[in-house]
Amino acid sequence: MKIERTDIEELYIFTPDAFVDERGFFMETYRKDKFQEFGIDAEFVQDNHSRSAKNVLRGLHFQWEPPMGKLMRVTQGSAFLAAVDIRKKSKTLGKWFGVEASAENRKQLYAPAGFARGFCVLSDTAEIQYKCTGLYNKNAESGIFWNDPGIGIKWPIENPILSEKDRNAKTLDKWLKLPESDLFS
Repeated sequence: MKIERTDIEELYIFTPDAFVDERGFFMETYRKDKFQEFGIDAEFVQDNHSRSAKNVLRGLHFQWEPPMGKLMRVTQGSAFLAAVDIRKKSKTLGKWFGVEASAENRKQLYAPAGFARGFCVLSDTAEIQYKCTGLYNKNAESGIFWNDPGIGIKWPIENPILSEKDRNAKTLDKWLKLPESDLFS
């Protein structure tokens, strides 16, 4: 498994080795010992799987109770995966990172709690799977506006298809003024 650090502390790209032959392939998509070598002691408690059409953008989502980190990967098609640091005391607060991930390149993006995450679909359809470190709690989740000018993510699509929730998400500046944001210090 290849592990790459990004310019944002605690944000990593994992690329599993695939063992390919005439039957297909096999790969380990997660190994606790490999994560621990990088100081990541994540305990995954929930797996999610979504399928979306081209130009769908989901995010930027996060949860504070319980805090939720995610390991995201594309299992069919291709998508641009993005994460934004929303930890108040972080030296990289408001910084973002994005990577094109596909079933072919096997790249996975790991972002711990304290990051808002999202993706946009680049292929006709894409399936995204993500391992979560916290169980979903609709009463303690929110989102940052996908096109927040204070963050400036360079999404590779122009007119995304958004949910109502994502169209009405807060800017990072508005989120940082809420008491819940103190949980990501």
